[in-house]
Amino acid sequence: MIILAFATALWLGILTSISPCPLATNVAAISYIARHVGSPGRVLWYGLSYTLGRVVTYLGLSIALIAGLSSMPETSLFLQQSMNKIMGPLLILVGMVLLDMISFEIPTLFRTERLEAISKRKGIRNACLLGMLFALSLCPVAAALFFGALIPLAVKHGSSVVMPSLYGFGTGLPVIMFAFVIAFWAGYMGSVFDRIRRIELWAHFLTGIIFIAVGVYYSLNYIFEVL
Repeated sequence: MIILAFATALWLGILTSISPCPLATNVAAISYIARHVGSPGRVLWYGLSYTLGRVVTYLGLSIALIAGLSSMPETSLFLQQSMNKIMGPLLILVGMVLLDMISFEIPTLFRTERLEAISKRKGIRNACLLGMLFALSLCPVAAALFFGALIPLAVKHGSSVVMPSLYGFGTGLPVIMFAFVIAFWAGYMGSVFDRIRRIELWAHFLTGIIFIAVGVYYSLNYIFEVL
């Protein structure tokens, strides 16, 4: 069961990475990395550094949120007793967001244009900083997946480090893939990007259906107790 939960955390990160808003920031990161196409080793290090930045940000957010919830005895007890009941409606809502059945607006901490300007700076350390900042520019789908799916899953399994780290790695995985493509097969970059855009539609649709189905099961089983 825990292996499945870890795999789900990684998949949530991958799904986040190919959503329109995070995908746009990842494209900006890829353009940052592509400037070093003549040095395969540097390209790979930049991709890994960028992904590390995203992991650090999501890990920090998750630890702070989970620690804050756990530090309040009443809240901690409520979560322990009711997490399965909470997961049902949450999964249904996240699934509806993925299927574009509902939408909402959230404020962003940083404008994408400003972040792209930061991406013009050189240096592996700046690649890590870029990943950290891009991770904070959450769009509705990314926010739903992170706050509505990952955090409850991490709380349920008591994993404030591994699951958020896997999620963060998943959000940067396309950049690592493109780093390899840029480093060794630059001519295939366009075709890989086109495939990712096509995969996004099916991934959102199938995951949305699965989330709603699992959410309905959790609701029927733990809220209404009919299964």
